Amino acid sequence: MQVIKYPAPETWEALLARPTFDSSLLFEKVQKILDEVRKSGDSALKEFTATFDKVSLESLEVTKEEMLEAEKSVSMHLKQAIEMARRNIWKFHSEQQRELPEIQTSPGVYCWQKAIAIEKVGLYVPGGTAPLFSTVLMLGIPAQIAECKEIILCTPPNSEGKIHPAVLYAAKVAGVHRIFKVGGAQAIAAMAYGTESVPKVYKIFGPGNQYVTAAKQLVSLRDVAIDMPAGPSEVEVIADESANPAFVAADLLSQAEHGVDSQSILITVCESIVEPVLEQIELQIEQLPRKDVARKALENSKIIVLKTLEEAVAMTNEYAPEHLIISTRFYLGVAANIFNAGSVFLGNYTPESAGDYASGTNHTLPTNGYAKAYSGVNLDSFVRKVTFQQITQEGLTNLSNAIILMAESEELQAHSNAVKVRLTQEREVEVRESSHRR
Repeated sequence: MQVIKYPAPETWEALLARPTFDSSLLFEKVQKILDEVRKSGDSALKEFTATFDKVSLESLEVTKEEMLEAEKSVSMHLKQAIEMARRNIWKFHSEQQRELPEIQTSPGVYCWQKAIAIEKVGLYVPGGTAPLFSTVLMLGIPAQIAECKEIILCTPPNSEGKIHPAVLYAAKVAGVHRIFKVGGAQAIAAMAYGTESVPKVYKIFGPGNQYVTAAKQLVSLRDVAIDMPAGPSEVEVIADESANPAFVAADLLSQAEHGVDSQSILITVCESIVEPVLEQIELQIEQLPRKDVARKALENSKIIVLKTLEEAVAMTNEYAPEHLIISTRFYLGVAANIFNAGSVFLGNYTPESAGDYASGTNHTLPTNGYAKAYSGVNLDSFVRKVTFQQITQEGLTNLSNAIILMAESEELQAHSNAVKVRLTQEREVEVRESSHRR
């Protein structure tokens, strides 16, 4: 890891820049995949699966028999761990259900809001180098709580045409309705456009490599909604003299093992902690099965020494990390001034991996600085907020002058007329009724 000591504020932006690459060719390649799936449907999916996943499939959908086989092969201990995670994720996300009650904004004007589930959602779970069954829980459970009518999942098969049993078991637990053996950009295309086997959805969720990310961005331009822009995973640790170097190193490595393009940042106000952290990284990395991946990721990673926690907070808000761990003596005070982060972990005994699996919060989070504008996945991600209003004759009369003046000031006469015609007709009715009474 590169160590930078006491950088000037004017250098922070360049210092915090994420690794970049030329995406022009990437988007061109991905667009060709999208176009082919849109044109040829299942046959294109099977061809791409044979090319990229090295397996020929007769059927794309996971069968009931495969689900039963997977459930039998998952150990009881892992099932119990998944159940603990499910309970906590369910509890945290179910508490996010909020209805806006009917309110009277002015006499005779009633407004309210209703949360309505997105009917068809597609979940993407990467296969790649690790079976991310935890992501199935993070996406499927809030979709289940929201009562989405159709929840489908796409994930790439292995070279034997199978999906990891833990992924299938987690899908059952999370309430996923249908599962398809499709990965990469072609899976995003299938969910965006629909094929003979894979249904079209209204919104796509889930992380992925640069091809998946590019595909999500392209289809979101006009075809389907997506959860958020996403990039390589990242973690930042803020540490002072109270931090445990072994814990800090473990947290940095836990993110680095995700992929070679992951990034781990340590910002510390205690220069004496730097060497112990580096020593712990070397000690711990040798024990990791994915140490080559972690070492490559650490090439994009930094340790930055600053003078004060105020500077550390300012730099953090500029970086806007996906995951932020605050390992300081007064971590609640530091956290109170954090505005830009996907998910925050407080104190020496709150590792980022807790949020990844079982604390209950969601691990599908904005990366690449998007935490400045985006939330992580939550229950609201799976619903639409529809507003309702009901206005009485009295209420419309009370609002009429303001509506008419504003509409005509914007030169939108039909908007004004929509009010005037009602008022005119009401006056005519009143005149007729008055003449009858005479």
